[in-house]
Amino acid sequence: MSRPHDGHRPFFPFGNPFRMILPKGSYLSPKLLALLNSFEENLAERLKKLKPKDRGEVLSLSWLKLAIESLCETHSDIKILITELQFPVSDWDEKWMDVYLDNSVKLLDICIAFSSELSRLNQGQVLLQCILHALDASIAFPSSEQLVQARSSLADWMELISSRNPKLEKCCAILHGIAGSLYLPKAKNSAKGKVLMRAMYGIKVETIFVCSVFMAAFSGSVKPLMDLHVPDEFFWAEAFTDLQADVNGESKMLFSKGNVTILKELEAVEMCSKTLCTMIDEGLGSAEARTLQNFILDFGKRTERLSQGLDLLSKEVEGFFQISLTGRDALLCNLRVCGTDSDLNQGNNGVVRGAL
Repeated sequence: MSRPHDGHRPFFPFGNPFRMILPKGSYLSPKLLALLNSFEENLAERLKKLKPKDRGEVLSLSWLKLAIESLCETHSDIKILITELQFPVSDWDEKWMDVYLDNSVKLLDICIAFSSELSRLNQGQVLLQCILHALDASIAFPSSEQLVQARSSLADWMELISSRNPKLEKCCAILHGIAGSLYLPKAKNSAKGKVLMRAMYGIKVETIFVCSVFMAAFSGSVKPLMDLHVPDEFFWAEAFTDLQADVNGESKMLFSKGNVTILKELEAVEMCSKTLCTMIDEGLGSAEARTLQNFILDFGKRTERLSQGLDLLSKEVEGFFQISLTGRDALLCNLRVCGTDSDLNQGNNGVVRGAL
């Protein structure tokens, strides 16, 4: 899952102080440089940990869970960075503010769509439990009535997973809108602003990448995937490029094979369901009793893995939604405070943004 490189990147144990996208003549104090390097080093390490060890990890619920956990940690890091920078919201450029607020709304919409899809897939667990109940592995051989019930539930479940969630259809355009704001104007006359903009670039790249993979996995389409180019000047560029190449490359290969169900755990249950449908349709005799019992046991294990994976991922997506929401609320609260203070000092010429 690795790819060759043209050369070796120089190693800096505490980050590379020369890898800065800043205008000539710009200066960062040792404190600001340390804060920025720490943020970028942490981001690079997270991206390296997300790199799949083998092809089977790509587009699995377990990998998606790790990806959203990583994203939560990076979003938490940006809050810590802003606090340590002691960079008040009142000093933010209006362009940064407008883009941030716009993107935060879009990100919340995407989280809602993801939660909706996970909820929809979780509904299918009821049908899977009905199948397992009808085909109890402890029974030597199910009755014809039980087989009919199981076959009906199998058809309902397969119809559910083959359908598409309309909320996901809008997400692709929303995500491309966020990608369109990836490259912001450079911060002027503010060393802290330059550090913040560089860190914000990193968090947006990771957010776009992770969300695009989520959408591809949920929608069964390659369209959401984006190949983002990160300049070499960023300390985490190589780690991101490697990760993106592996995950997007493997995902596109799966789609090229005509796979509709891409999520690994979901695909495992679907394959078992199709085989079970064939077995029931073709008729089962008493001679196949042992084979059927073993098959039902395997089906139950796959169903359990799917159920656990969906539950864990749902919790992580909810956590990411809360992080995004609280971050936006905190910013708006600070803006109102800034606006109120300004109004008190300047009368009707106060900062309008306080009304947000």
